[in-house]
Amino acid sequence: MEWNPQRPSPMPHHRYRPAHERVEVPVFDRQWPSRRIDRAPLWVPVDLRDGNQALAEPMDTERKRRMFDMMISLGYKEIEVGYPSASQTDFDFVRHLAGRDDLPGDVTISVFTPARIELIDRTLESIAGLPRVLVHLYTATAPLWRNLVLGKDRGELHRMILGAGEHLLRGAGEQVRFEFSPEVFNLTEPDFVLEVCDSLTELWDACPDRPVTHNLPATVEIATPNVYADQIEYLDRNLARRDSVILSVHPHNDRGTGVACAELAVLAGAQRVEGCLFGNGERTGNVDLVTLALNLYTQGVNPMIDFSDIDAVREVVEYANRLPVPQRHPYVGELVHTAFSGTHQDAIAKGLAVAAPGGPWEVPYLPIDPADLGRDYEAVIRINSQSGKGGVAHLLRTHHGLDLPAGMRPDFSREVQLVTDATGRELSTAELWDLFRSVYLDPGAITLGDWSGSAGTLLIDGVEKPVRGNGNGPLSAFADALRDIGVEADILGYAEHSTTSGPDSPAAAYVHCRVDGISAWGAGLDTSILTASVRAVLSAVNRARS
Repeated sequence: MEWNPQRPSPMPHHRYRPAHERVEVPVFDRQWPSRRIDRAPLWVPVDLRDGNQALAEPMDTERKRRMFDMMISLGYKEIEVGYPSASQTDFDFVRHLAGRDDLPGDVTISVFTPARIELIDRTLESIAGLPRVLVHLYTATAPLWRNLVLGKDRGELHRMILGAGEHLLRGAGEQVRFEFSPEVFNLTEPDFVLEVCDSLTELWDACPDRPVTHNLPATVEIATPNVYADQIEYLDRNLARRDSVILSVHPHNDRGTGVACAELAVLAGAQRVEGCLFGNGERTGNVDLVTLALNLYTQGVNPMIDFSDIDAVREVVEYANRLPVPQRHPYVGELVHTAFSGTHQDAIAKGLAVAAPGGPWEVPYLPIDPADLGRDYEAVIRINSQSGKGGVAHLLRTHHGLDLPAGMRPDFSREVQLVTDATGRELSTAELWDLFRSVYLDPGAITLGDWSGSAGTLLIDGVEKPVRGNGNGPLSAFADALRDIGVEADILGYAEHSTTSGPDSPAAAYVHCRVDGISAWGAGLDTSILTASVRAVLSAVNRARS
């Protein structure tokens, strides 16, 4: 194509097979593209097991306990807490939970085990005494794993899985429900997945009152999210005893599309989603349950989980994982509600100015109200060399009660850019105020002694000078009085307002003047509006003559 000058790179792309050559998805009349998500699925955090396996320093019991307790407080009702046959620490944590008497009666504890007899026994030993348990059985089923890792054909692997399922059934009590994951589902032949899952559904005698969970992992993302959705919908339509099966998904994020895979999978029939808070997990991570839930929230759907104090959630997760949450992470990152760009700042400031508390949220560039997540508006607009007049004006209004006239905003914005360009760094709100004060409010060569409305005194380089003027108002009289010291000042524009409520509120005045032929803005602050106005004229005069 003539419009595209890109040329092939030397990278050996021929080494990799596209997804459609690795697994065949039957052609059928898919329905998921026309559906909408109008309710949250069952969220199942796996941070304490799958996320924990991805940590360089796995969690100890105390860190696991703190994260578990937070998950309970957020509203999670099914939590995968460990891999008790893999380590003594995980085993001990499950036993710790079994010894607690404060577990909510509607919370299910999930534990993970491979389809190996001795490991199933160790897992069952760990859950003794827990009132509501789900044992999660898994084994890899994809051809590459069967051939290279397990050394079994389809029939041999199926028999192994059924044997493990029978052993689990014999050893489990009535309080135990079952889950099966055909690991690397997305690279496994769909007919084999159906064969194995249906046989376990029958073996475990699933019914609507005691359903089994079939969890279909995108263990390693290998295709675009629509392919995963097709695979999920195909299973949704063809699983036996469908009303007795909870269809679950467990997307990883190798292609960076884990969230999209989960959302499309729910459209395709998934009822349950496993993932981690903020997406920790092997390689590029498990799907991010916080992003998924808050994506629903922005669409007016109740996420069924309480993220109204998102920073407290982040604090616990960072403590438990010993990993920082990136500054640009959706919804929770330090900078996700922050605008530096001038055009963005102007639009946000205008939106915030008309947003009604508790009303419909329609603020440009902010898909969610930071206050809904326990954030304030302190960091929504921040100032650097890319910032504009709207953002600068918003911060002065928000933090100092100054409502700069529209014509004055570019004037101060230029002063801000001179500083940020010179320093190459961001200005804090305190530094912004200091700059405004030094530009407009600090004394100049000419300062006010006093002014009664038609007469007063000025200090010129420290020397007192009496002045008098005539005019149709105090400001025009003051401008006339300036002629006594050889200054021609024409007032082109004027604005004033109170900076706070109450009788003792300081007044702010802004004046646009032409001083000896030079245009300049000035500002003044005082509890007297007259004094503030006169100081604003002197501010403009001093700036024009400096």
